[in-house]
Amino acid sequence: MSVLVFQRTESPLATAAVYALTYLPPIIGGPLLSALADRHARRHIMILCDLLRALLVALMAIPGTPFPALCALVFCVVLLSAPFSAARAALLPEILEGDRYVVGSALQNMTNQGAQMLGFAVGGALIMGMGPYRALALDAATYLASALILVSGVRRRPAPARDDTASPSMWTMTRAGTKLVFGDGRLRTLVMFAWLCGFYVLPEGIATPYAATLTDDPQRISFIAGLLMAAMPTGTVVGAFLFGRYVTPSRRLRLMGWLAMLTCAPLVACAVRPPLVVVLVLWFLSGVGGAYQLAANAAFVQCIPAERRALAFGLVHSGLLASQGIGILVGGAAADRLGPETVVALAGAAGLLLAAALAVLWVRSRQEIIEMARMETSA
Repeated sequence: MSVLVFQRTESPLATAAVYALTYLPPIIGGPLLSALADRHARRHIMILCDLLRALLVALMAIPGTPFPALCALVFCVVLLSAPFSAARAALLPEILEGDRYVVGSALQNMTNQGAQMLGFAVGGALIMGMGPYRALALDAATYLASALILVSGVRRRPAPARDDTASPSMWTMTRAGTKLVFGDGRLRTLVMFAWLCGFYVLPEGIATPYAATLTDDPQRISFIAGLLMAAMPTGTVVGAFLFGRYVTPSRRLRLMGWLAMLTCAPLVACAVRPPLVVVLVLWFLSGVGGAYQLAANAAFVQCIPAERRALAFGLVHSGLLASQGIGILVGGAAADRLGPETVVALAGAAGLLLAAALAVLWVRSRQEIIEMARMETSA
């Protein structure tokens, strides 16, 4: 979609705006829809979301679809990602317990980031060869494949058991989940760590106009944009493997602040407008630092009751996507005036300051969670 819009407009703001559409829907319906995964069987929610998204993306692949209709379809596709992601996040701790959950999260993160890495790199080449509409048709097929994997590879489990006999409304559940997540100082800090990615994901939203500054050949822009967008996921795959495989649970929690700062610090160097190879290395290092999210995720799970887990994850995931969407939209507008390189550097500097502040807060509240991690490892 970003390549399609840039081809039509050559505007960084318009390109960032359509990319931001993939993040903003959770502001409207994400927290409310996430509650569905605490009311119904989580596997069923995931399968239904996949089938609906396959249909919506297939409609996007019809040539000649008006641009406003494409934006509306993108909005609906991403809106459905909220209950899907909440159900998946809540289901994983039911399958994996203790430190196996962290290892499983690392494997899942590596798989997701690896698929994203290949999707961006290979997708840029496919768009150059087959055009954006056929690439969207291929994307629709992947949602059907996901639904088939869930049907055949995940066994049925009942809906989460609740302590109360009455069935509260989704509004009531959402309010209770918000109070649970933001009423605890430890959880607030962990949520802010998660939402920090709004700063270091911003470069992906303006990767296409950034690519245009690195080449004089219009035919190569989509390919270079794909490489840029694949750099961070590649780093995240490497970081997740090293962090999940070779670092102890308590050590992960102690390294969270430093790795969070690493996600933003390399982006500051983009201010000197380095060549493509150096930019790829900088964005790769930023992705390596993103491995801190594994520790933050595991700590969050330890502090949330199982029957509220999907809603809590949904609230955090929705805010995470919203922060990314707003950051990308603001970054796109700034890139029109300042240039993509300067905007990436400013985002890195602002994120670095916030990460440093969160690292200080985390030192004050992490000890109890570290003790819990040690007890689970001993058990």
